[in-house]
Amino acid sequence: QVQLVESGGGLVQAGGSLRLSCAASGRTFTKSPMGWFRRAPGKEREFVAAISWTGLYRNYANSVKGRFTISRDNDNNMVYLQLASLKPEDTAVYYCAALQETRDPRTVVTPWGQGTQVTVSS
Repeated sequence: QVQLVESGGGLVQAGGSLRLSCAASGRTFTKSPMGWFRRAPGKEREFVAAISWTGLYRNYANSVKGRFTISRDNDNNMVYLQLASLKPEDTAVYYCAALQETRDPRTVVTPWGQGTQVTVSS
């Protein structure tokens, strides 16, 4: 059974930083690209960032490019998302997921977890 557990969210002022963590269990993590997504209140879930198994390829949504950094620790089955220069519009529940294709965020292959709430105050 695949399980993804997100953590690290919280309340932060605009311009602040947070680091989100995703703990993965199960075989899906092995050799899988991983991604972060978010759902803001009243909006559809959207792609944020993706990283290949080796970490050599990373992809970001235009809205977060230059501010967010995705990384992974394959030895410990962890994926991270460093958030910086946060804006109120970054307020959302953030989710991680395994992907079939690094370059295609539509290829999510794992169930959505509980996510972690990020709230950015102005």
